[in-house]
Amino acid sequence: MIRLTNLSKTFGAGSRAVKALADVDLHVPQGQIHGVIGLSGAGKSTLIRCVNLLERPTSGTVEVDGQTLTSLSGPALNQARHRIGMIFQHFNLLTSRTVFANIALPLELMGVKRDEITKRVTPLLELVGLADKAQQYPAQLSGGQKQRVAIARALASRPQVLLCDEATSALDPHTTASILELLKDINQKLGLTILLITHEMEVVKSICHRVSLISGGRLVEEADVGDFFTAPRTQLGRDFLNEFLELEPPRELIDRLEQTPGPNSHPVVRLAFSGDAVSTPLISRLARECGVDVSILQAKVESIQERTLGLMIAELMGDAEDTRRALAYLQSHDLTVEVLGHVQRDV
Repeated sequence: MIRLTNLSKTFGAGSRAVKALADVDLHVPQGQIHGVIGLSGAGKSTLIRCVNLLERPTSGTVEVDGQTLTSLSGPALNQARHRIGMIFQHFNLLTSRTVFANIALPLELMGVKRDEITKRVTPLLELVGLADKAQQYPAQLSGGQKQRVAIARALASRPQVLLCDEATSALDPHTTASILELLKDINQKLGLTILLITHEMEVVKSICHRVSLISGGRLVEEADVGDFFTAPRTQLGRDFLNEFLELEPPRELIDRLEQTPGPNSHPVVRLAFSGDAVSTPLISRLARECGVDVSILQAKVESIQERTLGLMIAELMGDAEDTRRALAYLQSHDLTVEVLGHVQRDV
């Protein structure tokens, strides 16, 4: 449904040129919710604005539903944009228009007749839960209600694709959850393809099917959401996950970690369990079979959509041969093992 090929975007020229996107390839199939996550300045907003050509790429192609938008301009491009809805962080509602009139605005600009506008807007008000707010103005609405109006407005032209630019960043956690449920419901009921950018891992965890990680204008990692949360392949992915899960060793231990094992040291490991490994008593078996003591520093269990993820930080305490066998034992099972460093033993 959405296909970006060798997409690049440079702002400025000469010594002041800034490359915001570099050779991005991305495919979002029809009906999928795909999240793009990254740090501030990574290129997220530029990427999503290139999809509907609010920013025209410097090079590369943008296809939506088989149509190459980068080959279009003028009226043809405007017509193609009718099939792409977009919602923003700050709603962008017209304060002088009612809720009904805000939703109707794109239809008025398209020249749709008044009777047809009413037929389209009324069910959209029902869909977003604002049927009783039709004649109110934005100033009378909460932040969540304003975003619901913006979503309904984006759906008014019956798009095939919905772009979400940090759509929940200005909302509190409870309201964010309700908006995410609405987007999931729209995806399921309308079969709408959704591409969203966010810096919030909770958004990705809650509704996305796949996720891409962007850094320095490049997509550095892409995976199904369950795989990303279980075993991110890049250090940046692990950093995002650890910050979200708040699973880091205690500060006093971090200060003592050494990357090279010494003659009297033992490893500190971060373990991610998924699948059958979550319910298997691996730690007790590890201690029994490998002759090591296991000190569990932190542990938690997360539900990632339909998958369960267990996380743990632990010290493996034994002699060098025992800890070597313990690491090999862990690595032979269905879990991700990351050695964070080594701590000197008290002797």
